[in-house]
Amino acid sequence: MLVELIVPCYNESAVLRMFYEESCKVINSIDGYDFNFIFIDDGSKDDTLSIMKDIALNDERVKYISFSRNFGKESAMFAGLKNSRGDYAVVMDADLQHPPTLIPLMLKAMEEGYDCCATNRSTRDGDPFLRTLFTRNFYKFINKISDVDMPDGAGDFRMMNRKMINAVISMGEVQRFSKGIFSWVGFNTKWIDFEDVERAAGETKWSFWGLFKYAMEGITAFSTVPLKIAIYLGTIVAASSFVYLFFVIIKTLVHGKDFPGYASIIAILLFLGGCIILCCGILGEYMAKIYIEVKNRPVYIIGKTNIDEPVDDYGRSNK
Repeated sequence: MLVELIVPCYNESAVLRMFYEESCKVINSIDGYDFNFIFIDDGSKDDTLSIMKDIALNDERVKYISFSRNFGKESAMFAGLKNSRGDYAVVMDADLQHPPTLIPLMLKAMEEGYDCCATNRSTRDGDPFLRTLFTRNFYKFINKISDVDMPDGAGDFRMMNRKMINAVISMGEVQRFSKGIFSWVGFNTKWIDFEDVERAAGETKWSFWGLFKYAMEGITAFSTVPLKIAIYLGTIVAASSFVYLFFVIIKTLVHGKDFPGYASIIAILLFLGGCIILCCGILGEYMAKIYIEVKNRPVYIIGKTNIDEPVDDYGRSNK
C-alpha cells in the first residue's frame, strides 16, 4: 500500500532537509508500505524550492509542486491532496512540530479500520499566553455556534484513507478552512494526543493577526450564527426603543413636559449607530465570501513540478 506525506512549505529552507532526514528514518523502518513525499512550495522567497529539487534528484520517492505565487497553506494542502494517488495520505508540517514518529501509530489505527487518524496537541507550552487563551476560546466558541465538532488542539496533522481524501477534495471552495472541512466530511476518526514541541529551525509564519483572520474564516465558513446575531441585536434595540418611548410618555403625563437631555440623546444615537455598523459589517463579511466564491477562481496555480501528470485547480499544469 502507498502512503504519501503531503508537506506544505513556505520559506522552510532552514529545516526542510532535517525534516526529510528525520522522516526517512521513520518510514524506512516500516515494513509492508511504500512511501512518497509530496512537497508543496507555497511561493517561498528563500531556497525552499531548490532544496526540494535537490532532494528529488536523489530520491525518486520525492515529488514537488511549486505554486506560481503564495496562495496560503490551505491551498497547499488542497493541492497535495488533489495530486495524491496513494491509499493513504498524511498532511504534516515541515518544521518537525508534527513528529514523524507518530506515523507508525497512525498506520496502526488505519489497520484497525479507522478512516482517519488525527492528532491533538495535549499542551501548548510553546505558544504565548494570549495566543493560547484566544485559541482555546475560539474552539469553545465555534463548537457552540456550528454543526461541526473541532476538539481543542485539533490540527492538520492527520492520516486519511482514499475515501476521506476524495471527500475532502470534492469540497472545492476557494476560501478553505481545513480543520472544519475535516470535521464536516465526518468518517471514523481516531485521535492521538501528542505534546507540543518547538520548531526544529526557522520561525513560525503565523502572526497573531494572521491567526485571527484564519479564525474569522472558520467562523463564517461553518456558521450562520453571526447573521442571526444581527437579527437578535436589531430586535433587542427595537424593543428597547419602544420601552424607552413608553417610559417617556408616562413620565411626561405624570410630571409634565420634560426638557430632553443632550447626553442621553447622543448616547442613544451612538449606540444605535454602532449596532447598525456592526450588522452591516457582519452582512458584508458574508457577502464578501459569496463574491469571492462566485468568481470561481482556482484555489492554486502550479508553476513548476516533477509530477508526470499534475492536477492543477483549473485543469492541467505546464511542467
